[in-house]
Amino acid sequence: MSQSVVPAVEEKQTDTLPTLTFEEYRFYQSDSDVQYELYKGKLIPMPTATVLHIKICEYLVYKLQRYLAAHNLDLVVKTGLGVRTDEDKSRIPDVVVCTKSLLEQAAARAGAGILDFDEKPLLVVEVVSENRRADYVIKRGEYELANVPEYCIVDPKNGKQKIRLFALIEGEDGYTYTDYLPGEEMVSVVFPDLILSVDEILNPTLVEELINAEQARLLELGQEAATERQRADNERQRANDERQRADDERQRANDESQRADDERQRAEKLVARLRELGVDPDSL
Repeated sequence: MSQSVVPAVEEKQTDTLPTLTFEEYRFYQSDSDVQYELYKGKLIPMPTATVLHIKICEYLVYKLQRYLAAHNLDLVVKTGLGVRTDEDKSRIPDVVVCTKSLLEQAAARAGAGILDFDEKPLLVVEVVSENRRADYVIKRGEYELANVPEYCIVDPKNGKQKIRLFALIEGEDGYTYTDYLPGEEMVSVVFPDLILSVDEILNPTLVEELINAEQARLLELGQEAATERQRADNERQRANDERQRADDERQRANDESQRADDERQRAEKLVARLRELGVDPDSL
């Protein structure tokens, strides 16, 4: 873990692109499908993502969404959501975690979906692509100055694979960071119960396969539950049958008792009649 110092480093600019204010950037429409970030008023084109880049982002969204749901947190996980980092700077992290209310504020106003409010997103994630300096140095400084509580860099490049987690720690001056290497587990500062395998993040399973496995497991659990319900129903039926047999036995016993009482009453009547006739029943 080390202490940060925000370096004065700038990205290369594309001189042909216009210089914009933040408000102009919010409403800027490009003629191409290229997304742009804003750095000191200049538009910075974002490179097309690799398949691995896409897989990592989708995997993190999948894991984060299920973590938030499991812990009943009123938060959302989004991609493509902008984060304003300074007066004339705005970034589009690969993954953003924020409150629902913050997302609703951004949705309620016209223009691009950018978080530009006093409340900050809780976590932003950048997957390292072509411009490594931008992720490790420039954006790190911007997110720190913008008081984003946690900034996660996922670096999948062979030979440099790691996850670097920056966090604002109470009592510390600015970001501190921890590197998590392959074979280790990453532990979030903002979400201390969120523990993810570095290997799984860097080499993620397709989300579709995870969903299929999840559905198969749900189906298996449903079948197990149905089997248990059937077993319970069978047990209840056996118990009902036993109760019915016991009731039948009691009824038969009652019938036998009633027949015995009837026989006794008939015998007593016969004895009484014999005596009326002057016959001693004991002499018979």
